[in-house]
Amino acid sequence: MAHWNLLYDVYERRLRAELEGSPIPRHVGVILDGNRRWARATGTTASHGHRAGAGKIEEFLEWSEEAGVEIVTLWLLSPDNIVGRDPEELAELNEIIARTVSDLAGRRRWRLRMVGDMSLLDPELSARLQHSAADSADVDGMSVNVAVGYGGRHEIADAVRSYLSEAAAKGQTLEEVALTLTDSDITDHLYMKGQPDPDLVIRTSGEQRLSGFMMWQSEHSEFYFCEAYWPDFRRIDFLRALRSYGQRERRMGR
Repeated sequence: MAHWNLLYDVYERRLRAELEGSPIPRHVGVILDGNRRWARATGTTASHGHRAGAGKIEEFLEWSEEAGVEIVTLWLLSPDNIVGRDPEELAELNEIIARTVSDLAGRRRWRLRMVGDMSLLDPELSARLQHSAADSADVDGMSVNVAVGYGGRHEIADAVRSYLSEAAAKGQTLEEVALTLTDSDITDHLYMKGQPDPDLVIRTSGEQRLSGFMMWQSEHSEFYFCEAYWPDFRRIDFLRALRSYGQRERRMGR
């Protein structure tokens, strides 16, 4: 074991050296995937997998802060995760999420922001999450978006509804809206309005798809897919993602 720890440390130092002078993403989005499969692989319960995944979040935020990342968006729960899930498992997952967000806010190290449709959640969970985020509103630290009840299509639909309601309040007709609607109008009504789009999106567990994560905002994002399940995600996996990002030529559609 000591031998492997030594090799790990040597490899981590090498990765850090390779990152010197490389561009660092300002905004990193993360699809925290693989908790349940990790639990099956280790012979434990789904709830144990969710708890193990929750325990990884603080480590990841510390790594991101150390690297100079300014914004992290963590996707914890989608509408699809809510529908059709075993009620007991969902209740346990809700409690894990609520406690995790409360603990992160209690650190007074990061400024949390809830993103997603809170109306999809259990009212008690929604209230607890929003209370925790409000408690961190005055923290001068890295911004952390916590995506719960979040789906990319749902976000875009909500943004359109919000824009139409605003236009109607101003007395505009649907015809006028149709003639003047721009991309910026939709962007200004997204859950993460006012924030830069993600530069890098990381997905764990080996799945190579976005599953609707920040569909609008990720037009020019770089993607990194990691084989490790989220509970097994290590600092060197994160450093590899940063190295991959730094080696790419970002054309931004040009």
